[in-house]
Amino acid sequence: MTVPGEKIALFIDGANLYATAKSLGFDIDYKKLLGEFQSRGYLLRAFYYTAVIEDQEYSSIRPLIDWLDYNGYSVVTKATKEFVDQTGRRKVKGNMDIELAVDAMEIAGTIDHMVLFSGDGDFRSLVEAVQRKGVRVTVISTVTTQPPMVADELRRQADVFTDIITLRNKIGREPSERPIRPRTEQGGDPGGQHPAFLQRPAGAPPQRAGAAVEDDFED
Repeated sequence: MTVPGEKIALFIDGANLYATAKSLGFDIDYKKLLGEFQSRGYLLRAFYYTAVIEDQEYSSIRPLIDWLDYNGYSVVTKATKEFVDQTGRRKVKGNMDIELAVDAMEIAGTIDHMVLFSGDGDFRSLVEAVQRKGVRVTVISTVTTQPPMVADELRRQADVFTDIITLRNKIGREPSERPIRPRTEQGGDPGGQHPAFLQRPAGAPPQRAGAAVEDDFED
């Protein structure tokens, strides 16, 4: 998947990766994930994108964001927007596609390999544009769920598609290993924490293939 000595940049669609790992029954260990790709080449940047609810007294994703920021990740956040749909239900919107795409195009001239952790089909055009600049693109998601978490058009566009299930032992851990009270100081490890508003309720219908799970949330 990687070539020794090549310059690598990771682009992590936070909510999409969370949903993918959860659908396969494990948590992402972000310390192990960073170490895995540092061992594969020169890791220039590791971007992590997520939406946050800023007016909450306590945000359940804040410990993870703080830990990532202290431990080698470039964290990009955006405040969510709330609205009421035609049925009167409250929804939360927090799509990070534009921020990820802008960063990818800006850094494309300085890297050899882009690794995208997302199955969102909206990124197909971005992958194609980055490839035109001479950058190899690996997409990491899964086709082992029903329906698959990766859009077929994105998987086909990538130079390499890696099913995240094959990386489970290298970048994951079991939910039972999750710390009870995550620490945010340097060296703390919140593991696979993610806010409740990004989690699909039990019994909810499966996400459509490759959908950006940050697009719309319901309470």
